[in-house]
Amino acid sequence: MAETAITDTNSLARQISGRAAGRDRILVAIAGAPGSGKSTLAKNLGDELRKAGQSATVVSMDGFHYDDIILNARGHRPRKGAPFTFDVPGFEVLLKRIKAREPDIAIPVFDRTMELARAGAGIVEKDAKFVLVEGNYLLLGTPPWNRLRGLFDFSIFLNVPRDELERRLIQRWLDHGFDMDYTKNWVASYDLLNIDEVIAGSVPADLVL
Repeated sequence: MAETAITDTNSLARQISGRAAGRDRILVAIAGAPGSGKSTLAKNLGDELRKAGQSATVVSMDGFHYDDIILNARGHRPRKGAPFTFDVPGFEVLLKRIKAREPDIAIPVFDRTMELARAGAGIVEKDAKFVLVEGNYLLLGTPPWNRLRGLFDFSIFLNVPRDELERRLIQRWLDHGFDMDYTKNWVASYDLLNIDEVIAGSVPADLVL
């Protein structure tokens, strides 16, 4: 049964640190629908852990977006960001390497200014005790995503009301310079489909925020 809590980042860092006692590395999944605040939580949690003298790094699922060349060839470009537009097997291999504590693992990082993943743009160093993995679909119960669940030592799900997610995503697209009509159509046609898949298809997390 998932534990439900509302907590600040500092107390969450202490909670995770307590669970990591005696371990060389702990992989923490931070999952939630688009717009739920996963990236912000992962960054802030990493900062808190480092303030406490721990070594921590963030790995984003978004580095495994298929390139637009692939998406266009498959007719999937309009659904970029949906579960089937990611290289899940490649992501799984990376997580297994991280869990095995291989030294200096290069990771791809998604560059939103270029709308593509930059290979080798980040490093997971061997001494990183806490690896915070963030992404929409980390806890999906359907193949091939369901193979990832067993690789995480602890999982967090950000439970944000659907109407609030919609509001945040509309504002995000407006901030990118799109007009209101385009934005509302995009969110209704694409973003909400991904939100509903995350909400309906994710298995229970260890901690719900």
